Amino acid sequence: MSNAVSDLPQRVFLHEVAPRDGLQIEPVFVPTDAKVAWIDRLSETGVAKIEIGSFVSPKAVPALADGEEVARRIRRRPGVRYAALIPNVRGAERAAGTGLDEVNVVVSASETHNRANLRMARADSFRQLAEIARVLEGSGVALTSSVATAFGCPFEGPQERAKIFDQAALLIDAGCVGVTLADTTGMANPRQVAETVAAVLRARPEIARGSVQLTLHFHNTRGVGLANVLAAAQAGATRFDAALGGLGGCPFAPGATGNVCTEDVVSMFAEMGVETGVDLGRLIAIARELPDLVGHEVPGQVAKAGRPCDLHPVPTAAAA
Repeated sequence: MSNAVSDLPQRVFLHEVAPRDGLQIEPVFVPTDAKVAWIDRLSETGVAKIEIGSFVSPKAVPALADGEEVARRIRRRPGVRYAALIPNVRGAERAAGTGLDEVNVVVSASETHNRANLRMARADSFRQLAEIARVLEGSGVALTSSVATAFGCPFEGPQERAKIFDQAALLIDAGCVGVTLADTTGMANPRQVAETVAAVLRARPEIARGSVQLTLHFHNTRGVGLANVLAAAQAGATRFDAALGGLGGCPFAPGATGNVCTEDVVSMFAEMGVETGVDLGRLIAIARELPDLVGHEVPGQVAKAGRPCDLHPVPTAAAA
C-alpha cells in the first residue's frame, strides 16, 4: 500500500447516510417534519447523495416508519441524488412511486449476518434481488446494492476476498449500477481496505471505468474509520458513505457503533487538498444541532473542535 499524498484523487464524493443509517438505531422517533427540514438543509451542503430513509417494516425499524412520506415531501436539489434502503420486493414497489433516484438492497457477504439482518439465506437474497430489478424496470429508479460485512463479520470473522469479488459480479449481473463495500461493524483495517479496493478495481473493469460506481462504507467502531477512508482513497476509491455527527450503527450486529462522521471526513480531505464539493462550514452548523434532534451527544469531532483553520484569540498573557 502506498502512502504518498500524490496517490490521492483530486475529487471525492460524499454520500450522506445519517437520515437512514444514522437514525435507524436511535431509540426515539425523530418527527417527520424535522426529518424533512433536516434533509432539505443537507441538500444545500454539496453532498453528492443523501439516503433519506428506508422502506422497511415499521415493526422492524420504527425510527424509519415514515420513509415514504419523507421521500415525497423533501425538496429535490439538482445535482443531488436521493436514495433509500429497501429490504424486499414490496419495498421496491413502494419506493418506485416516490420519485427517488435509486434504491439500495443489502446482501451480506456473511451467511450468518444475512440471516440475522434479513431473516433469509444469501441465495434467497440474490433471487429476491432479481425480482426487485424486474419491479424497477421502466420506473426510472436505479438499483444499487451493499455488500454488508465485506471486511469481517461479528459472527463468522474474516470473509474471503474471492467471496466479495463473486458477490460484486452477481450484483452487477443483476443490474446494479452501484456496489458498496460495507464495513458493517468496524472490523476493517487500512491495509486490508487498500488491498481489497485495489483488487476490486483490477478485477471488475465496469467499476474501474466508472460505469458501475464503487462506494466504501466504514464505521468507526474501533477508531480507525478515517484511516480506512484515507487508505481506500489512496487505492483509488472516490465515493464514501458517511453520517453527520458520526451517527448510526447496525441494529442487527453486536457491538456496531456509528458511521464515519461526514464533517470529519470532509475536513480531512479539505486539509489534504482533495475537493469534495461540500460546504464544510454549513455542514458543521447542521451537525452542531444534532444533539437537540436526537437527544444526546454525538461522536463527531470537527463540530466540537472547529476546523483546523479556525484560529482563536491570542491569550492576554501571550500578547506581545
